[in-house]
Amino acid sequence: MFMILFVLDEPSRLDEVLEGWSEIGIQGITIIESTGFYRRQIKRSKLHLTFLVEPPSSILEEGNITLFTAVEDQALVERCLQKTEQIVGDLEKPHSGVFMSWPLSSAKGLHKHSEEGKKTP
Repeated sequence: MFMILFVLDEPSRLDEVLEGWSEIGIQGITIIESTGFYRRQIKRSKLHLTFLVEPPSSILEEGNITLFTAVEDQALVERCLQKTEQIVGDLEKPHSGVFMSWPLSSAKGLHKHSEEGKKTP
């Protein structure tokens, strides 16, 4: 099994990414609103400068969306990366996102079973 973590720079693309991942068979995606150190530093600098001439409420910066999920194999990691770049563009370009994956040494609770022994989503 592998863990995938993707930081989406444009939150407006979230539904597209989720739909694309679902199309290739990825389920059980956790979504977290997030921000990075760089973006926070920029926001703090703007807040300091803007506060001198405008009310602080004029600063409305979006954060990022961080997605993570566990997948069965490296092939699905590669398909996920391809689908992600198909949607958001080349991840080596600015303002696209960051995609990472790594092997999991153990995972439990990913495939729940009902009392009757059937898998539940």
